[in-house]
Amino acid sequence: MNHKHIFNKALKLAHQEVYRKVAIHEAGHAAAIYLGNKRKGLPPVFFQIFITQVNGDFHSSPFLTTDTKYIANLDGGRLIHTLPSSIEEATHDFSSAQIIGYQRAFEADMINMLVGSLAEAKYIAERNGELINPRLIYLNAVYYFDATSELEAVNEYLDCFIANSELRKQKITELFLAAFSFVNERSNWQAITALADYIVNEDKSVVGCNEIIDVLETVNHGAIL
Repeated sequence: MNHKHIFNKALKLAHQEVYRKVAIHEAGHAAAIYLGNKRKGLPPVFFQIFITQVNGDFHSSPFLTTDTKYIANLDGGRLIHTLPSSIEEATHDFSSAQIIGYQRAFEADMINMLVGSLAEAKYIAERNGELINPRLIYLNAVYYFDATSELEAVNEYLDCFIANSELRKQKITELFLAAFSFVNERSNWQAITALADYIVNEDKSVVGCNEIIDVLETVNHGAIL
């Protein structure tokens, strides 16, 4: 995904709450990439979560506090590595089955980008004792959950995917609802929160792909039993 969150990893309760929100956000992406893609029969992709210390002035960041500053980002995880100018150009010599598979991969990447912010929105709603549903979480609201770069990436995908602007609006609403449905599914939410707990408790600079998969598979297996 290659988006970044700047935050403070101090031990104060308020700062730990910021860290937890960021962990939920990144865990949402990771769960969608691994569990979501797997359930759709899409090929596995490599991804990992980096948490690195940074220097410099980040006074514009909503995650800034007065202590040490860090950047969290999920690296990798996309099925489409290079965006074509259009789906038609990319698939002109594909079979019908290959075209369908390519389109599914395109849609999966976009859904996976949206899941992080919706996971964060669900976490905040539950923390505040509120219910979350798609009628209350409008698409523009994800801007308030640090998703601007993710929405820009989704729009770049859509520009390649659909030429008609009205059809693009319909598609992004469809993708948004699919992402919301993923986050709101009980087993997925358990996996997201378990991975977030792991990220916070392990306190590593890199959470590797195999570690992430182990956590998600353990929770997912338990949910199935």
